[in-house]
Amino acid sequence: MSDFPACPECQSTYTYHDGNLLVCPECAHEWSDQEPASTDEQPIYKDANGAPLTDGDTVTVIKDLKVKGSSTVVKVGTKVKNIRLIDGDHDIDCKVDGIGAMKLKSEFVKKA
Repeated sequence: MSDFPACPECQSTYTYHDGNLLVCPECAHEWSDQEPASTDEQPIYKDANGAPLTDGDTVTVIKDLKVKGSSTVVKVGTKVKNIRLIDGDHDIDCKVDGIGAMKLKSEFVKKA
């Protein structure tokens, strides 16, 4: 066999070099041979000002946000307590007083 590392996605041993990248022919995954095969780092979530957010933080909404499927609006200056960070496009899971459970984007809040 080859001296190349196994694919980090499907663990296939049939990987090969293609220019600067390693390629897996079974799942078509490409990766650099300089980067580690797997990283267990947690993503860093930042607010609109660039301050890092963590679970349990209190944030303030910086823009009026329309609630999808409803005529209500989350007003600018609304404080949201005890946020939970999740993966995805809307990366904050929280409860907004008077509205209920919802998901927010971190780019529309600032750390209180």
